[in-house]
Amino acid sequence: MAPHLIVIIEDDDGVRSALTKGLERNGYKVRAVDSAADGLKTIRGRSPDLVLLDWRLPDADGLELLERIRRRRPDLPVIMMTGFSNVETAVRAMHLGAYDYVSKPFDLDQMMLVVRKALDARRVRSEVQPAAGRALDPFGFDRVVGESPLMLEAKHVLRRLAESDARTILLQGESGTGKDLAAKVIHYNSRQAERPFMNITCTALPEALLESELFGHEKGAFTDARQQKRGLFELAGGGTIFLDEIGDMPASLQAKLLRFLDEKTLRRVGGTRDIRVDVRIIAATNRVLRALVEQGEFREDLFYRLNVFPVTLPPLRERKEDIPLLADCFIKQYNRELHKDVKGIEKVALNVMQAYHWPGNVRELRNLIERAMLMARGGYLTLADLPMELKKPAAAAGGGGESAAAAGEPAPRRDLGPEGLDIRQVERSLVLQALRQTGWNQSKAAALLHISRDQLRYRIQKYGLKDGAAGPGEWPAP
Repeated sequence: MAPHLIVIIEDDDGVRSALTKGLERNGYKVRAVDSAADGLKTIRGRSPDLVLLDWRLPDADGLELLERIRRRRPDLPVIMMTGFSNVETAVRAMHLGAYDYVSKPFDLDQMMLVVRKALDARRVRSEVQPAAGRALDPFGFDRVVGESPLMLEAKHVLRRLAESDARTILLQGESGTGKDLAAKVIHYNSRQAERPFMNITCTALPEALLESELFGHEKGAFTDARQQKRGLFELAGGGTIFLDEIGDMPASLQAKLLRFLDEKTLRRVGGTRDIRVDVRIIAATNRVLRALVEQGEFREDLFYRLNVFPVTLPPLRERKEDIPLLADCFIKQYNRELHKDVKGIEKVALNVMQAYHWPGNVRELRNLIERAMLMARGGYLTLADLPMELKKPAAAAGGGGESAAAAGEPAPRRDLGPEGLDIRQVERSLVLQALRQTGWNQSKAAALLHISRDQLRYRIQKYGLKDGAAGPGEWPAP
């Protein structure tokens, strides 16, 4: 097998020389240059396996050069080097797609270790796709659809986590933002891609069964335990456990999960022996864990243990420029599944879709496209194919202000006054009014406010609202 070719782009003669000698002693081929221009020329002409890139170069900023390299060669790992280390630079480098970030002066042996890990990661990625074939295709990074700044940043972080050895990842975001897809993308583009991916919804099983499912049980541990059973954590050895709706995990299991994360060992129900398991944990929640901690519903120590690598997936209303891309993706999908030949969406209909609030996020958009395509008769989706709630201006804007007036409804008036007002108090009052009006039926209250039930639950927790909540702090009625 031919030795790996590594390109060094570094203007410091001493560092460049030391790196060259160290890499060559370890059996690598090296091409070392002292400028960004020569670096790009070398990458274009020689197809290297890895780049070591200095942050400050005489003819370019290293981060700008990193962006250019990633655009030309997204598969090429880049390790950033700098003598001016700071957290902001490191974070930006990672978001731009750097494999790792090393501060100068560095230990040469440590650098060799980082180099080996980067090359191993690249090798595994190149081997996994042919080996796994079609099974992995549905979970490539191209499935994370979006070109908005928020989504580009999210994709950079997901890619970095997939390539890393991070053992604990927390995915946050409203219901329907794609946390389950993000978890699969991380797994199937990592070294663990050929190992199991276990998807566990923490609310799907009763507490007693959940513990047995996660950690397994010994024969005779309880009435129906007629034989020993290995839990999902054991069965996923070397792979990934996806714990969805982690915010709803029972308190007793939170303690056991914390112990597992700290010690990497588990004990089956009824067992006396600790079992060591190597598995990556990806937790997801549409609830605000920090708020649950403050309310005593979630362990603070577990929250900090899970929050090592947090990723927040943005709601669709904050990246509406991605709606045409997502819609096109779903149209292609349902053309195949429904044997249709829909070519796109008429501009008027697309404008209405982009004005809508999307409380159900991407999941709601996907369901809408499927329903519209089932009803569509022409080659394009039209305004007539969209459900009524999208066409109501009040719903499109969340039910307030100009949209309400446009629908023929009186717009609520709130005078700022000379001292202004607390918008949180206004929101609290509206949520409380909706709850009281519906007899604290959360589904009906959410419908009145044109938000999802999950969004309503978040606000109930945020403002500490309970049935019979006192009203002194309420915003007065107009």
